Amino acid sequence: MVSTIETESLSKKYGDLLAVDQLDLKIDAGEIFGLLGPNGAGKTTTLSMLATLLKPTSGTGRVNGYDILKEPDEVRRSIGIVFQDPSSDDILTGWENLYLHSLMFHVPKNERKQRIDHVLALVDLQDRANDIVKKYSGGMRRRLELARGLLHNPRILFLDEPTLGLDPQTREHIWQYIENLVKLEKVTVIITTHYMDEADRLCNRVAIIDHGKIVALDKPSALKAKVGGEIVKLRVRDPKLEPIKELDYVLSVSQSGSTLLLTVQGASAHLQEILNMVGQVESVEVRSPTLNDVFLHYTGSEIREESGEGGVFERIARVRSGR
Repeated sequence: MVSTIETESLSKKYGDLLAVDQLDLKIDAGEIFGLLGPNGAGKTTTLSMLATLLKPTSGTGRVNGYDILKEPDEVRRSIGIVFQDPSSDDILTGWENLYLHSLMFHVPKNERKQRIDHVLALVDLQDRANDIVKKYSGGMRRRLELARGLLHNPRILFLDEPTLGLDPQTREHIWQYIENLVKLEKVTVIITTHYMDEADRLCNRVAIIDHGKIVALDKPSALKAKVGGEIVKLRVRDPKLEPIKELDYVLSVSQSGSTLLLTVQGASAHLQEILNMVGQVESVEVRSPTLNDVFLHYTGSEIREESGEGGVFERIARVRSGR
């Protein structure tokens, strides 16, 4: 398989903060690849370097065969970007936004209308093309920005938190559009997200990134299989942990207050013994591992919601454009 993106020891420091730490990646052509982690993990900073919006402190990368440091113009011609925050002009119509983008990216004059009509059809916005964007819903605006990112026929599409702030139904629709875009446009997609279900649904492979380092990388199904066993969630009054930790079939134990999370091999066969040993149990839940359990397994904590790098893609873009 041909690698569309490769990085070698890619790093970025902000003062004493190491935002991205010695990142080595190979992303295949036609792949939907996910960078999964909390805000502040280094996801958006990584995309910003690959998009030539930020210069690495050290290391380098190649995008569509072009060096991000030596050939930035060729890299930019190869990529489309959908930013984390809305970036379309809300006083223009959807069609006018796309036309302006076609001028900026030098889409040939004789192809502009055809390309605009094509991408509007891809995201089902033909009927709203002449409405001003201010009248669009959040989901419609995100679809317009997907169309804009594809207008100049990029080989690679960067999606920075593509469903952030959208309701569950709209998120599901955006996922369907992304899947269809990959099939129809034959693009490679790199998604940053902190939504586990988004990564699980869309991505061929996922890199779990925390504190600037990749802690795990594989197919979502393989990552979940590596956790092993089933997840038993117990709410226990005065839990007795030591006897549980001695059991061979209990692979891991974590505690948050009165809640215990156990990874158990053969949970159905051993559940009663665990309940008898652990203390006064108030509730029980048994389920298969999720990507959140994978994240917990590799980092020691659940994915966290915190302020950090979110929005850096947009801030850098505005500085570069003088806005």
